[in-house]
Amino acid sequence: MKYLPIFADLSGHWALLVGGNEDSARKLRLLLKTEARIRVVSATPNDEISALAEAGRIELLRRDFEDRDLEGVRLAIVGDAEALEVEDVAQRIRVTGIPTNVVDRPELSTFIIPGIVDRDPIVIAIGSEGAAPVMVRRIREKIEGLLPVRLGALARFAQSFRGAISAAIRDGAGRRLFWERFFDGPVAQDVLEGRETAAREAMLRLVNAGEQSGPCGSVALVGAGPGDPDLLTLKALRLMQDADVIVHDALIGPTMLEYVRRDSLRIDVGKRAGRQSRTQDEINALLAEHAEAGRRVVRLKGGDPFIFGRGGEELAYLKARGIAVEVVPGVTAALGAASAAGLPLTHRDHANRLTILTGHDRNGLSDFNRHLLADPKGTLVIYMGLGAAPRIMADALAAGRSASTPVAVIEKATLPEQRVLKAQLGGLARLVEDERVEAPALIVIGDVAALADGEVFEAADAGRHRLAV
Repeated sequence: MKYLPIFADLSGHWALLVGGNEDSARKLRLLLKTEARIRVVSATPNDEISALAEAGRIELLRRDFEDRDLEGVRLAIVGDAEALEVEDVAQRIRVTGIPTNVVDRPELSTFIIPGIVDRDPIVIAIGSEGAAPVMVRRIREKIEGLLPVRLGALARFAQSFRGAISAAIRDGAGRRLFWERFFDGPVAQDVLEGRETAAREAMLRLVNAGEQSGPCGSVALVGAGPGDPDLLTLKALRLMQDADVIVHDALIGPTMLEYVRRDSLRIDVGKRAGRQSRTQDEINALLAEHAEAGRRVVRLKGGDPFIFGRGGEELAYLKARGIAVEVVPGVTAALGAASAAGLPLTHRDHANRLTILTGHDRNGLSDFNRHLLADPKGTLVIYMGLGAAPRIMADALAAGRSASTPVAVIEKATLPEQRVLKAQLGGLARLVEDERVEAPALIVIGDVAALADGEVFEAADAGRHRLAV
């Protein structure tokens, strides 16, 4: 390493900033996050710097730099000094031994300012030795997305209990195990979610239990979205990367497991045609077994856990057993598929109602409400409807829906192999059969289906007359 990463304590000490333009103001905003006393020297400070001086937050000297400005200074930043003066100003500061940074001039600097992720008191610095500042910014943005906003609050919360935990658990290894469980457990999650009062009460119970406290596992019911991992929520990604155990469905995207922790235990409980699969009772028991053993479990579901994902059943089971459980919503298949196909599910000219149905329920094929099927101003989105497509078509026609009603079938939505096939209601069954549509796929019925980007399927001469639109 050319540069040694360090953190400088500026509390109560002077930091000097030479310059007054926008670049200098950006560095000033960074200094203001510290406890330093700040001195700015600029003959032409911008409005932001002037306002901070008027508010008493900085000392502003409205003139050119002078050597006496270095009195008591522990760190200096040179911003927008005139081009011919930068080297002179930097040299005059460096010879005093004061750490010096010259904005965008690493060759003149004795230290560089890294990209910073601030979750005070947790601070992450990212540097490239000045070689690739744009790459540093991109990396910082990724880390910002992964870290909870209230991570600093969690660190301060833990610090407030350090003395109590040391007194309650004398053994060093026991304390280390306690803190590992704490940061992975529901109390820490309460702090991150802003429920600090409840977290403090729960933490006091843990402190009183001391060395008798047992393993503390949890379950997160996480929506993985329709398939594209870019549609994962930040919270979902964070939990996936922290989990000890991943219990996943068959309908998650094919690359989704690449985003989980490498050493996590992965259990496939997906239901596939022609294969024996676990019952819901077995899945419930599996989740509880791992959580009660002190593990962090993520139940990873395609789409959203609460939309035909049986999340409600799993939530009730886990709560009844006293297991900490949370639900992380996902982009449900209807929304993801419609967006990927350029199909608005509601539209002022075509549809002012949206109904989401499933082609299968606990007892097999679903029974459909005739009024919903017949509604000309409503959009129907049907999950798991491929096997029931002939019946869906027949029921909708029998309910009075026109045979010319537009329909769209969206296969493998949001994935590279996505297909969008359009037809009229009277040709729905033949479209599914002749095009050999495979799950996962959604059926959309309603005038808005005509607006989708995809191929038109001509039922009268199925499989041969398709026009790209």
